[in-house]
This record gives sequence, C-alpha cells and structure tokens, in this order.
Amino acid sequence: MSSVESDIYDIIAEKSAVDRSKLQSDAKLEELEIESLDVVEIIFAVEEKFDIHVPYNANDQELEFETVGDVVSAVQKLIDEEGASA
Repeated sequence: MSSVESDIYDIIAEKSAVDRSKLQSDAKLEELEIESLDVVEIIFAVEEKFDIHVPYNANDQELEFETVGDVVSAVQKLIDEEGASA
C-alpha cells in the first residue's frame, strides 16, 4: 500500500468513523455507510493533507466516488497532475 493510499484510508476512517480494518480498495462508500457530509469532510481533509484541489460539488454527481479505491485513484491522479504542473 502506498503512503498516499494509507493516508487516505486514515482520513476516511477518521472522518467517517468507519473501522480502518474495513477499508479495502473495492469497498463501496455506500455499503460502509459513509454519508455525503462525511465525503465532504474527507475531501476537505484530503485537500489539506496533499495541498490539492478536488473538483467536487456535493450537488453535482459528475465526480462520484463509489469505492474507497475511486477516492485513492482520483487523489493520486490530482497529485500527479499538480506535480507535473509545478
């Protein structure tokens, strides 16, 4: 597990009160009972931790995170893009 993935798992566990051991790449956020408000808090924490901007609008489902792996992939992509443009 990469350090980015591990950090994201820690953030998800902290902000959603889901046991860290239940977090797997293919675990669906809905099945983990992670509410949309929790997702917003997770996004804010991820943005702060990695100094990136996640284009997420709670009212617009364009960027939808279905699984924990989706969150990790999206964040990793944004980190890579930010690094390339820096």
